[in-house]
Amino acid sequence: MDMNRIRARIDGLTAELLRQQSRDGAWRMCFDTGTMTDSHLIILLRLLGRTDEHLIRLLAARIASKQEANGAWKVYPDELEGNLEATAEAYFALLYAEYYSEFDPRMVRAKQFILRRGGLSEARTLLTQVIFAAAGQAEWPRLLRIPLEAFFSDLGIGIDIFSLSGHARAHLVPTLIMANNQFVRKTFNMPDLSSLFTGSSRAFSNDSTWISALNAFISSFPLASLLPASSKTALEQAERFMFERLEPNGTLLTYSTATMLMILALLSLGYSPVSPPVNRLLAGILTLICGDRPHLQVASSEVWDTAMIAYALREAGLPSQHAALERAAAYLLERQQDRVGDWAKGLPNTPPGGWGFSHVNTLYPDVDDSAAALRAIRPYVSETKELKTNWQRGLNWVLAMRNDDGGWPAFERNGQQLPTSFFAFEGSEDISTDPSTVDITGRILSFLGKELDMTISQQWLGDSVRWVLSQQTREGSWYGRWGIAYIHGTGAAVQGMIAVGVSTDHPAIKKGIKWLHEIQNEDGGWGESCLSDKEKRYIPLHASTPSQTAWALDALIAAHEKPTPALQKGVDALLLLLERPDWTYSYPTGAGLPGSVYINYPSNNYIWPLLTLTSVLKKYGS
Repeated sequence: MDMNRIRARIDGLTAELLRQQSRDGAWRMCFDTGTMTDSHLIILLRLLGRTDEHLIRLLAARIASKQEANGAWKVYPDELEGNLEATAEAYFALLYAEYYSEFDPRMVRAKQFILRRGGLSEARTLLTQVIFAAAGQAEWPRLLRIPLEAFFSDLGIGIDIFSLSGHARAHLVPTLIMANNQFVRKTFNMPDLSSLFTGSSRAFSNDSTWISALNAFISSFPLASLLPASSKTALEQAERFMFERLEPNGTLLTYSTATMLMILALLSLGYSPVSPPVNRLLAGILTLICGDRPHLQVASSEVWDTAMIAYALREAGLPSQHAALERAAAYLLERQQDRVGDWAKGLPNTPPGGWGFSHVNTLYPDVDDSAAALRAIRPYVSETKELKTNWQRGLNWVLAMRNDDGGWPAFERNGQQLPTSFFAFEGSEDISTDPSTVDITGRILSFLGKELDMTISQQWLGDSVRWVLSQQTREGSWYGRWGIAYIHGTGAAVQGMIAVGVSTDHPAIKKGIKWLHEIQNEDGGWGESCLSDKEKRYIPLHASTPSQTAWALDALIAAHEKPTPALQKGVDALLLLLERPDWTYSYPTGAGLPGSVYINYPSNNYIWPLLTLTSVLKKYGS
């Protein structure tokens, strides 16, 4: 391997990152989730009667630029033909924006694609169905007519709302308010999409489960009349639930999607479209717009990007006294949380101390971001007693979040699981619960092993390794929930286990490395399709991406004392990918909602290659 070439690329990445740092110490990179949120924002602005034509025009232009030749929109580049939900949302948004007519050739092609896929009734994602139902274009699904008393009630018949993940709750509560009110809002200039249905019914075809029938039956009973007169109604409790979870910028748990649903829910409760609460929520949504060609982020990723970039720069040789790293540490320290959020229901005796994903996140910390922040600020904790105390508080929070099975979840400890048929929406099993995941657990093991010298000699850590081992597939890989997908999970699992003392000769490690060798591309790199995330089996991309190549190389570097031919070929491929960026450079390797939301993290092309190349230099450079 050409160590001079590797060093030059490390220096180049370092220089680029230093130029991109904000004055407050953060790195701000656009969290790109495709066209879904842009379409939803146009629809929302039109429903509210807002006249921000400049923004609507720019959003419409971005959406239009993403259309395929066959008329469809995709959620990842190699998706077969296109995505029904993304196409239907974009079609509605562009017509509603009034920059395209239904007779425009691109709109004709989009409509033809939707009808070829069975029409709008075949839409399967929750947000798509809610947007079209709220706009009066489709019937409200009976699946969503769960009486609010089931979740918010003094009757003792409720389902625990906290058995769902926090992000599921934030989206479901405003949805249930609308569904129970059968809320519909139309405007004079709204397009009529009835021709997108292939039959006379405007119902969604997945709305025929036993849950749908049960909801329809239960909703016919006046449950609220059974409550004592002094009890707050379920509707009042649901409304309070939303307001109590607003972040300082006016977003609901920092999610633009949940905040848009909350605005519609408030309209269904009688709030004016220009009322102060609605204005505050809309202002919060607009803070999440990024890029020269405006894109509405689902959430912003400042804390994650800043923590991981600072760590990668330090590993690459930047001294901790460097002004950029000190500014980053100061930024992160300011964002350590001291508010008690819903996570405390599973950890009632644990003080707050974690970090969230976004700049304004004060209520919804997660394990991955917290460990990343702890690693980034660790060189500074000895400066004062207060810093050391706060760092320990953060570490205690991360350790307390470990599940009983030995793994770590993202947001909430020991989350329960609803019956798989409870919500028949695309990806609902993955988004409605928050179980232990291999990728997060692997990164926590790496953090504990590399930063704190912890090993499997401690029984509880050995239990965590045994949980990771139990998740290995027959082929030798591990599934990663928050990245694409088996390459991501395998890289994290191998690195994490070796960091805490698992031998590189362990059969599971050897099997995982063998699997990575088997799927290595001809060019030496690695690449996996987002379809893997939906199908829950490895599906090759037939091209290499920088972040997936780096994840695979991380495992190989951890497992091999000397560079192997496969490792050397992989490093060469990574360098070439970074030197000649093409479509693979922006391929979404972040996972949001399996089947419908995938993320292009621009930071992925800096963080992971920088860490990988630095590891190569440190381990094999002498």
